[in-house]
Amino acid sequence: MWPGTPAPLGARHRVGPDGVAGTNFALWAGGAESVELCLFDAEGRERRSPLAESTHEIWHGFVPGVLPGQRYGFRVHGRWDPWTGARWNPAKLLLDPYARAVDGEFTLPAAVYGHVRDWPEQHVADTVRDERDSAPYVPKGVVVHDDGPDDLWADDRRPKTPWADTVIYELHVRGFTRRHPGIPEELRGTYAGLAHPAAIAHLVRLGVTAVELLPVHQFAHEDHLLRRGLRNHWGYNSIGYFAPHAGYAATGTGGQQVGEFRRMVRALHDAGIEVILDVVYNHTAEAGELGPTLSLKGIDNRGYYRLQDDARRYADYTGCGNTLHVVQPHVLRLITDSLRYWVTEMGVDGFRFDLAAALARSMHDVDMLSPFLAVIAQDPVLRRVKLIAEPWDVGSGGYQVGAFPPLWTEWNDRYRDAVRDFWRGALPDVRDLGYRLSGSSDLYAWGGRRPYASVNFVTAHDGFTLRDLVSYERKHNEANGEGNRDGTDDNRAWNCGVEGETDDPGVRALRRRQSRNLLATLLLSTGVPMLVAGDEFGRTQGGNNNAYCQDNETGWVDWSLLEEPEWQALAALTARLIALRHAHPVLRRRAFFSGRARAADGLRDLAWFTVRGEEMTERDWFAPAASLGMYLSGRDIPGRDARGHAVRDESFLVLLHAGEGAVSWVLPGEPWGRRYEVLVDTGAESGVVSPGVVHPGGAELLVEPRTVLLLRVVE
Repeated sequence: MWPGTPAPLGARHRVGPDGVAGTNFALWAGGAESVELCLFDAEGRERRSPLAESTHEIWHGFVPGVLPGQRYGFRVHGRWDPWTGARWNPAKLLLDPYARAVDGEFTLPAAVYGHVRDWPEQHVADTVRDERDSAPYVPKGVVVHDDGPDDLWADDRRPKTPWADTVIYELHVRGFTRRHPGIPEELRGTYAGLAHPAAIAHLVRLGVTAVELLPVHQFAHEDHLLRRGLRNHWGYNSIGYFAPHAGYAATGTGGQQVGEFRRMVRALHDAGIEVILDVVYNHTAEAGELGPTLSLKGIDNRGYYRLQDDARRYADYTGCGNTLHVVQPHVLRLITDSLRYWVTEMGVDGFRFDLAAALARSMHDVDMLSPFLAVIAQDPVLRRVKLIAEPWDVGSGGYQVGAFPPLWTEWNDRYRDAVRDFWRGALPDVRDLGYRLSGSSDLYAWGGRRPYASVNFVTAHDGFTLRDLVSYERKHNEANGEGNRDGTDDNRAWNCGVEGETDDPGVRALRRRQSRNLLATLLLSTGVPMLVAGDEFGRTQGGNNNAYCQDNETGWVDWSLLEEPEWQALAALTARLIALRHAHPVLRRRAFFSGRARAADGLRDLAWFTVRGEEMTERDWFAPAASLGMYLSGRDIPGRDARGHAVRDESFLVLLHAGEGAVSWVLPGEPWGRRYEVLVDTGAESGVVSPGVVHPGGAELLVEPRTVLLLRVVE
């Protein structure tokens, strides 16, 4: 063991003194008494060496001859005093927080717990130290080749889709590819499977510009799931913030997963598709005081986690047992080092931060001037990528929709709720819907924020799929083994009269129509639309609205649905709506509407109409209504194109009618339009109408029940 250096953290293969190749190991372990590096051979035999050097609480050493592929871990010595938050236990092999690859899987037998899990008196079990060796039962870090930043990730090699032009497609690497018939069997469920031309072809046909991947950081399965024969499918249980999850690798787990992930990103970039990672920096898989000791808990429990006044207990703003103490400099460094690594060395284009409000807490309260947000804002790498907040956590004051600062976009659950309520007939009036359709200016028109600060969605991984949203009103989560208590009860769903699947052709047709309505509303709204994989062709989870542990056909995309004509039609309509969005800047505005006339004819950039063809009055906004007309003027789009020319587009009229009966809708006359052509009619099974049929302004147009019409102003 040579002294090595305290930077960079982790295991980094390099050439040391006298040209000797080896690996430098560095671990921050504040308060520890000593640290041992543990190297494992192919048979699992362990060799321990003390890291004798400590610089600013970073223990480090250089080991000549250690090459990529070497498996390793740490043992950290210190006091066992849970009453003060000290939980050091050298019997537990610990995963390097900076490990670039992880080999093995967490199975969570009793030996991996720092305390005696099966102690008879459970209320004090966490205070009794377990002396059993955990090394045989836990994964190991893997030394990988340190290629450094790749010029393939330079800005001019990335898609760099502007926010306003972005269409996000949320998918699960394993779930999206596991049943895809065009992907070779050995690649299904893997990064290589997502990189396969058959997978990418669907994304290109659909027209999405970015995939948002459910967590791909190395994660562990919770003990309560393993006991029930289940697994964590979604992956919101991270334990390795630098390592691609080994279970999604087709090429091997001895470091090969790193290259496989990079090749996946390159393939998506070559198709013009950005890669956004859903990241979970708010908590880890070590849970609370009764959870396992896998990494941070054994390195410095008090330094990494927020603890209560009773330091045996964890402050839990996440509902997962613990919360990372992001105010601590070394924790903040861990997170930002991880983010930069995924951008500069793995090529990703942005991040969606799970429970981002937990990261924005200072000591207790959510603070938009918190260290985490301040560091992100000034970081020359991170401030240039896409940043999406899930703007809430489960703690007091944690709901922060609309509150994140410029640079950030947000999942807008108020959009989801308003659109769902409108189409199930539960909105008292259309005031809230008007805000959501036009970019949610009530939430985001401050501090220089733009309409694309709102990530609009009707469904997400968490909740019903689109098909289930129109087929079930109650959750059906029995397969999760939690007595159907898990998952939200606030579904805001309408089953069209029958709970669950049915053979009734009328109900089935109505459900498909409602699916078309919801997709059309989403893709014609101002803001950034987010689709969920499979929603465009009728994916179902059988009414399970919390399929986090369903690593099976419930949680996997069923590609056979695309063989059915009705779902083919829905996929084609989705692609057509996305193509219209890409073709028309008025549907993806970069600035909020003013609603004011800019010319003598009185035409405004945004206007709202009743079924009478009259502009909405204040009284109309407060009256019960099942219909709303939205006029989008292509003449008054603010901003200029890259050559400095004014942006001009066609104008459109969107008619949304959620009522049970048909209505005669009077089309606005001049100055709004002389004639209108219907481009999309969700009342038709295909959603597409014959071209060339136009209607004069002032004419009455019959709008069928529960229908969206998109009309182009011809002149």
